[in-house]
Amino acid sequence: MADESGTRGGAVELGAFFQRLDPDMCVVTAVAGGERAGCLVGFASQCSIQPLRFAVWLSKVNRTYRVARAAQHLAVHLLTRDQRGLAELFGGETGDDGTDKFVGLDWREEHGGAIVLQEAAAWFVGSILHRTDGGDHVGFVLDPVQWGEGRGGPLLRLSDAVTIDAGHPAD
Repeated sequence: MADESGTRGGAVELGAFFQRLDPDMCVVTAVAGGERAGCLVGFASQCSIQPLRFAVWLSKVNRTYRVARAAQHLAVHLLTRDQRGLAELFGGETGDDGTDKFVGLDWREEHGGAIVLQEAAAWFVGSILHRTDGGDHVGFVLDPVQWGEGRGGPLLRLSDAVTIDAGHPAD
């Protein structure tokens, strides 16, 4: 039972906090063992100032997670709001059915073989330092080793992507 301060409350009470968040969305790409994958990610953040570190959280049911487990580097891409089609491709399609999300896209290989989407608003390649189990997602702590900037404009946020039907269920 929750007390007046809300401690020990259930998911319903805590949901009010999380519903107010509107994080930037990003596309994470991974390459390992001759496979490439990518997905739309809403759980990502800088996690250290010195040294500079960034963490992305990948769902365990996602093919990108399975490829990332064997990868040494991940590429993280920011999208602008007008790139909803790209967000739908990486968020609404699954590579589990044989779909190659990279066909027809402009991409290039960068540091460590990472795939960088050329249309991204900004991107970086990070070496994977740690993998941390967080429940239904695994966090990948990244050390940025290469980066670049592309198109301008307001970034795609969760509120812009909430209507994208996920390629995999959340549970």
